[in-house]
Amino acid sequence: MHGELRRWMAAGLCGLALAASAAESPIEQQSRALTRASDAVLGLRAQAVDGARSVRTLGAERRGSGVLIGSDGLVLTIGYLILEAEQVELITDDDRRIPARVVGYDVATGFGLVQALAPLALAPVPLGSSAALAANDALVMVSGGENGAVGPARLASRRAFSGYWEYHVDGALFTAPARSDHSGAGLFNLQGELLGIGSLVVSDALGAEAGRMPGNMFVPVDLLKPILAELRERGSSRASDRAWIGVNCIENAGEIRIARVADDSPADVAGLMAGDRILRIDGVAVDKLEGLWKHLWAGSSSERAVLLEIERDGVRQSFTVQSVDRAKTLRRAQGI
Repeated sequence: MHGELRRWMAAGLCGLALAASAAESPIEQQSRALTRASDAVLGLRAQAVDGARSVRTLGAERRGSGVLIGSDGLVLTIGYLILEAEQVELITDDDRRIPARVVGYDVATGFGLVQALAPLALAPVPLGSSAALAANDALVMVSGGENGAVGPARLASRRAFSGYWEYHVDGALFTAPARSDHSGAGLFNLQGELLGIGSLVVSDALGAEAGRMPGNMFVPVDLLKPILAELRERGSSRASDRAWIGVNCIENAGEIRIARVADDSPADVAGLMAGDRILRIDGVAVDKLEGLWKHLWAGSSSERAVLLEIERDGVRQSFTVQSVDRAKTLRRAQGI
């Protein structure tokens, strides 16, 4: 979306959020803050390196958004867009295309960081407090690129989120209405502060027990603040140094079943199969994804023997899986 239209929409959203009798100065301040936020959301295009394992699920070319958070061109995005990326390009509202380098990919939070290799001539946005969000606070969701858009959002719920791909975060933000341009999009308050980075479309924004409500899941920026320096320095947080076995699992009615086993992963080598029901991990009974993942990561080493008890065709079996450090399985472009 062109910059002028995005600025008009940002100002309009701001005006709707304030009473008509409000003083002009606060309206102008919020309008400028939302304009800055809108301009700081960039389109992002990434090309995966040849032979990347993630191509099977994410494709070779990924498109989404990123948010400028540093005066040195540092851009925050969702990690799967730049996973095993060889080339990254940032796209401004006026269709400037700026090459960028991957700074970090954090397994623990799902965040990705890239840095523009040429001046962006844009102001970065401040990080807000996702913990300070109240249920009825007015929010703005902004995506970038040629099809970027600005639109209102509301907080539907805030809770822990466990992904099927060996992923868990606390305090995830769930918003409505649902938008398909969520990947790497920015979630802002009316002060133009960044609160979260878009990750998923979900069917249960209110929570599984509250019934169907389509929405989006955002990774809260509060998870970034304590690890940002670490990501800059080493490319990932130390919490990302943890066991990985290569399974996608689904949780339903107190059962955990394997939906997919990654090719040549530790789980594949051990003989686990799609359809297996996981009963215990290292002797501990599990019936939720959160418990499964947290027990998997609880060991002192990312490379260790993990004992899984499963049920297959009504028969209980035990498998020893030699976990690995996820980062060691990822392909990188030469020189990165």
